[in-house]
Amino acid sequence: MKPLLTESKEACYEAFRSKDARFDGRFFGGVSSTGIYCRPICRAKLPKYENMTFFATAAEAEQAGYRPCMLCRPELAPGNSIMDASSALAQRAARLLDESCGSGQSLELLAKRLGCTDRHLRRVFEQEYHVTPVQYLQTRRLLMAKNLLTDTNLPVLEVAMAAGFGSVRRMNDLFQKHYRLSPTDLRKSAGRTQKKEIAVNLDYRPPYRWAEILKFLAARAIPGVEAVLDGCYARTVSLRDRNGAPCRGWVQVSHLEAKHRIRVTLSESLVPVLPQLLYRVRRLFDLDCNPDLIYETLQRMNELRPGLCVPGTRVPGCFDAFETSVRAILGQQITVRAASTLAGRLAEQFGAPVKTGIEGLTRIFPGAEDILALGDGIQEQLGVLGVISARSGSIRALAEALTSGAIDLSLSADPEQEMEKLQSLRGIGGWTAQYIAMRTMGWPDAFLETDVGVRHALPGYSARELLELAEQWRPWRSYATVNLWNTL
Repeated sequence: MKPLLTESKEACYEAFRSKDARFDGRFFGGVSSTGIYCRPICRAKLPKYENMTFFATAAEAEQAGYRPCMLCRPELAPGNSIMDASSALAQRAARLLDESCGSGQSLELLAKRLGCTDRHLRRVFEQEYHVTPVQYLQTRRLLMAKNLLTDTNLPVLEVAMAAGFGSVRRMNDLFQKHYRLSPTDLRKSAGRTQKKEIAVNLDYRPPYRWAEILKFLAARAIPGVEAVLDGCYARTVSLRDRNGAPCRGWVQVSHLEAKHRIRVTLSESLVPVLPQLLYRVRRLFDLDCNPDLIYETLQRMNELRPGLCVPGTRVPGCFDAFETSVRAILGQQITVRAASTLAGRLAEQFGAPVKTGIEGLTRIFPGAEDILALGDGIQEQLGVLGVISARSGSIRALAEALTSGAIDLSLSADPEQEMEKLQSLRGIGGWTAQYIAMRTMGWPDAFLETDVGVRHALPGYSARELLELAEQWRPWRSYATVNLWNTL
């Protein structure tokens, strides 16, 4: 297989020599003398130039016969943001594969979700990633299993099922084929220790403004569902496993700043849905962001006022698209705190109870199906909680659209198309549609020119003038918006 990055081998080698975190996750280096592949930040001794081959993805490196490095752990590398890939369809498919690697979803079903044939999907995927979707999915499962074997004490059977292999035998066969050792041998070589909790690490590209994203999430936390405590974010979780059975529990996210990673601690009940869970955490904390690339464009904001744009600013995503969208609708024309209060009342009244052992986390936020189950009396039932009739109607319309599939708020959706659909719903205007796209679909180019916070951060400009000013910040206007909010 011809490696993708042959023509820039010198530049890739220099990146490895510098161990610069800005290149982390953007390519990998295979070392012919050892048969392993590494991240650019690997602390091992720099291999000889002639012994290195560079690949765009971990899957491509593994298909070329390389095994993942035990020191730098390629499974922890951040991915690429939505604006990095030349093929939107291929990247949307990769995101769905990342999320559903434990579900056993077929390629035909994946292609149907993306609105194309499986043949077309294979073609564009191979052009973009130099591996087939099946090969990419296989690597995601192997790396997920490697992560669990290294970071947790989960039994090998639970690791195999969580990673989507379906059986220990299947996982063993692929480990022997790709890594030339068994899962048990890998766990021993990683220096297994007795771990009382189930926790997995996820890396990011520094810098990362952890305090700012926690402040944002804390201000909007839904009582009973979310909490920010002692520098950590925690929330209740309800996801469905590969058989459709509900899995409920809790997750807590903390920051390991010195290692440029976050630590995801979870209840044992969520192990069967771990790929989904980690995918949502990556989305919520914008871990695939390339902050240096974004700052190159947005640093001109500081010409308006010093300190307006700060490197490492992330756009807070979401854990559950319906939950975030409902909160956005509730927040129309009222304060942030008032919107959180209303969302908390919805959770208390219609959400399922859950035991977490974490102070303040007692409820699962109601899903779209729960809202639709209220029937024609939704306006009266939400009205008692303080939700006005117009907002109740918008929430119901959104629930119907999501349940029927008429609207898609996932990272694999086309944001511009979905924003048009959102605005066709009564009570959802431009501000709400842009905000929902920014947070649920990872849309990096949303701009809220009518937002009160944006106008306070840049006083003296009309909405039209703000929109014209923001043209120079494309395609990162979502990051510009968050930078403006952070100055308030």
